[in-house]
Formats: sequence, structure tokens, C-alpha cells
Amino acid sequence: MRIALIHALRHSPPPTEAAFARLWPEAVLMNLLDDSLSADLARDGTLTPAMTDRFLTLSRYARGTGADAILFTCSAFGPCIEAVAAEMAPMPVLKPNEAMVADAAAIGGRIGLLATFPLTLESMLPEFPPGVTVVPCLAEGALEALNRGDAEAHDRLAAEAARRLADCDAIALSQFSLARAAPLVAAATGKPVLTTPDSAVKALRARLGA
Repeated sequence: MRIALIHALRHSPPPTEAAFARLWPEAVLMNLLDDSLSADLARDGTLTPAMTDRFLTLSRYARGTGADAILFTCSAFGPCIEAVAAEMAPMPVLKPNEAMVADAAAIGGRIGLLATFPLTLESMLPEFPPGVTVVPCLAEGALEALNRGDAEAHDRLAAEAARRLADCDAIALSQFSLARAAPLVAAATGKPVLTTPDSAVKALRARLGA
């Protein structure tokens, strides 16, 4: 199976590849990265038709290489990905949060949603089904630390922010780039921690019957 991975943050490929290596090592991966997408979204503060067009262009290229499925790792671009899924059907197209939201809903109760990119929290909250109480939490400064190459500070700031979610039943890390902080978040809170890469790889493998 050839899986196209489409990223809008340069920090997303390593945790995605690590999840595949652990959970589906037989998959053949290809990475497409346009990190200007996240920068443009942060600048504009909203999704635009031009961004949707860019997602469609990347997806058409992925399909042209013979990909069997597409996994997006950029959690703030839900409507753009929905447009891709509609055009690419019946090819499986998985949103970055889709599988983790389903896993969180299966746990139920109070789910802490940790993010380092503010717009991710805004876009993800509506994805959770009724009956799940979502407690959003922003790890301020963590993404900036990662951007300047200080991964240790990123993980520490994520864990410190997660302590505010200690009354939740589980903690969902809303971005692929946050997966690296999962051990520290679990240690800081004592709660089950869900990551987008692990949930996505398991769901995609099941969907493709691999």
C-alpha cells in the first residue's frame, strides 16, 4: 500500500513516520510538505478558497503518483480536506483528527484537548460528537520553541499546560507535532493520552484492510 502524507508543518513528518514504523511498517510512504500553508493561515486567521485549491493540487499530485490513500497531518484545515475527500472518492482520505476524535468519543466523559496552534482548537472542537465534554487547552510558547529547534522546551511546555487537564478522563494531543510530548504529558497528568498519528495509522490500516 502506498500512502501519501500531506503536511502543513515541517514538524509533522517525523512523528507520522514513527507511528507507521511501529504500527504499519509494510506501508510505503510518500511525504508532501507545504509549510507555507500554516504560516498563511496564521497570517490570514481564516481558511480561504485559495487554500482549498492548494490542497486539491497537492492531492491530485499524490493520486497521480499511484497513492492508495491520503493522510493529512494538518489539523486546522478541516474544510479544505473535506473538499479533497469529495473529489478523491472513493480513494480513502483521512483527516488528521478523525480517528483520534473517534477514539476519544469511545472513552467519553471529559476529554482534554491540548494544542500548540490556537486555530487548531477552534477548528477541532466542532468535530467532537454530542455527549463528549471537550476541555480545550493551549500550550503557549510550545510551537515557537519547536520552531526554533528546542524540542525539549516544546515537550516541557506541553506537559506543564496538560496539568490543567488533570481532571479529564483522557487527554487528546490535537497535532501530529505534539505526539512527541505524549510520554511527558502522560507522566504529568497520569491520564491516558491519545495521539493523532497513532489513531490515524490504525484507522487507515483498518480501512484499507491491510
